[in-house]
Amino acid sequence: MLEIKKGIKSFYIGDLEENPLAEITFVNSDGNYIIADHTYVSDELNGQGVGKLLLKELVNWARVENKKIRPICSFVKVQMEKNEEYHDMIY
Repeated sequence: MLEIKKGIKSFYIGDLEENPLAEITFVNSDGNYIIADHTYVSDELNGQGVGKLLLKELVNWARVENKKIRPICSFVKVQMEKNEEYHDMIY
């Protein structure tokens, strides 16, 4: 199973946040939301649902932090709109 780690500006898979095998990056706002701005999955992990796992981790963390997610990343936007369980988290 893949280990998802929380970095300063992302949730990622790999040894270093600066050189991940996969990541979903975010920016904290001054308000009650975070901006999900980029998702990346390496060819090595492509097609395994890794992007969805990273999004789930981001959403779970945002819930704990009591923040909504403003999806700038097209992948995040589509996934959040498609999955009803995420609708309450869209800013």
